[in-house]
Amino acid sequence: MRTITVAVDEGEENERLDSFLAKKIRKLSRSAVARLIKEGAIVLNEKSVTANQKTKSGETFTVNIPAPEPLEAEPENIPLDIVYEDDDIIVVNKQAGLVVHPAKGNSRGTLVNALLYHCKNLSGIGGKLRPGIVHRLDKDTSGLIAIAKNDEAHHSLSEQLKSRSMGREYVAIVRGLLKKERGIINDAIGRHPQYRKKMSIRTEKPREALTEYEVIERFAEHTYVRLRLKTGRTHQIRVHLSSKNHPVLGDMLYGKQKTGLIDRPALHARKMTLIHPKSGEKMEFEASIPGDIEELLAQLRKQGD
Repeated sequence: MRTITVAVDEGEENERLDSFLAKKIRKLSRSAVARLIKEGAIVLNEKSVTANQKTKSGETFTVNIPAPEPLEAEPENIPLDIVYEDDDIIVVNKQAGLVVHPAKGNSRGTLVNALLYHCKNLSGIGGKLRPGIVHRLDKDTSGLIAIAKNDEAHHSLSEQLKSRSMGREYVAIVRGLLKKERGIINDAIGRHPQYRKKMSIRTEKPREALTEYEVIERFAEHTYVRLRLKTGRTHQIRVHLSSKNHPVLGDMLYGKQKTGLIDRPALHARKMTLIHPKSGEKMEFEASIPGDIEELLAQLRKQGD
């Protein structure tokens, strides 16, 4: 365990504690600080604190950072489509059907297992089951995902997600014909009030969610659309499109209707932009459209002849 003391200087009053400590301890993200607070690892005069309490000049917080726990996930030789890699980050074009990280009782066959086999080091901030994982893609969503190889990179990428400076662009095929050529869906999202595995715009704890869309191509009964995430809520694109009665084709959770056209949601994370954690360089990545979506597009174009 490593212990750090952090003092609040004059001019640093009235800041949220989790934000203040994340700023002061560069190796910890705000979510990591919040987790330590919840675990009782951060105290003020030996008394517990809360993530949202305000700082006061003259206070000194004691932060106990535990030693990294051994990872429970084991390395597995699972093929990866690596788009970019250096000592700090790795960008992968994830195949559909691959879960991003293990869950309790299911520690095999995930992207994390593949990364542990491929990489010598991954950031430990995500915990023993999510090393290096900064953001996620749903199991059946294909496309680009960025992984941190060290804690500094993890903190940088997390801050870019928080500040919305990391760009993420998706393509999807949806049911029906969108009325407008482009627009913004601005509906808060939270846990579904009845079905805990689903998210919904009708929720008791809504969180801001913004999705930009632009029509790429129209077919007889479907629309090929480009989407840009301005926030990163769970299932955001799928929930937003379904709420407008244009669910992603093949999405059984939010689309309800079976289709013989594709056996997974026709959703692909095609482009990503980020600032390199060390060099400060702006980087752009693109993943080609996977075969099943290409085949679906060809079929829809043929039907429209």
